[in-house]
Amino acid sequence: MQVAITGASGLLGTAIGRSLAADGHTVRPLVRRPTEDPAAIRWDPAAGRLDPGALAGVDAVVHLAGAGIGDKRWSARRKQEILESRTTGTALVARTLAAMPEPPRVLVCASGIGYYGDGGDAVLTEESPPGDDFVARVVVAWEEAARPAVEAGVRTVFLRTAPVLAGHGGLLPRMALPFRFFVGGRLGSGRQWMSWVSLEDAVRAYRFALETDLAGPVNLTAPRPVTNAEMAAAIGRALRRPAAVPVPAALPRLLLGREMADLLLFVSQRAHPAALEAAGFSFRHPDVDAALAAAFGGDR
Repeated sequence: MQVAITGASGLLGTAIGRSLAADGHTVRPLVRRPTEDPAAIRWDPAAGRLDPGALAGVDAVVHLAGAGIGDKRWSARRKQEILESRTTGTALVARTLAAMPEPPRVLVCASGIGYYGDGGDAVLTEESPPGDDFVARVVVAWEEAARPAVEAGVRTVFLRTAPVLAGHGGLLPRMALPFRFFVGGRLGSGRQWMSWVSLEDAVRAYRFALETDLAGPVNLTAPRPVTNAEMAAAIGRALRRPAAVPVPAALPRLLLGREMADLLLFVSQRAHPAALEAAGFSFRHPDVDAALAAAFGGDR
């Protein structure tokens, strides 16, 4: 199978590419800059350039590209960049596939559980309505941008992914840093729900989406979400550190801005992987302790 991947150099893209290559599949990264990789496909989302001929023979596309939502403090310009980095690239991929006489049979698009906004204690499934905050509106527009591929009959999967737990990238190293210095603890009240998924299960779910008949929105999140206080305690156990120093909500709001802090750190999202479970997917790390043990390994 030939699989084209946008965002192939990121945490998830790298892991998916390695998994596919290890099983003998051909990985074709979409790149913006010149490269010596003969399998690479050039594209320029900002200029709307992606040659349909370059995708001839590709069986599937995994679309992961997008600016990191928590990488920089949110200004009006940064928020626009976050939105456009998702919608512009997604629309270009979708239009290109829709214009091909023989398009790839499946498009697997990254998405996020931010779609649901703040759900409080409610269990959020794929049937739950969208929220109405900045992140929710971004995710709604992100998924909508793929409409040309859907309407052209390409099986399209939106993996609404929870924060991925990996020891070497993403959110977890930043969460773990205070614990390493013995000052870790819950954020605010700690009662907000946190959905999450291990890196291994995230990769397996993307492979599952490629290889089965899944379509539409799919929550990619472990089946046992935890509260922020429970996550803090679990990180403490994994690193053999205390989790006794709570962080008052005012501090991250001061450092990040209130909107960014509230939507990334204090939002409550108790998502459930109903579609994955109904399709027969089995999690290797259904509970947070197992996921953190896998993420940190011997790094204690």
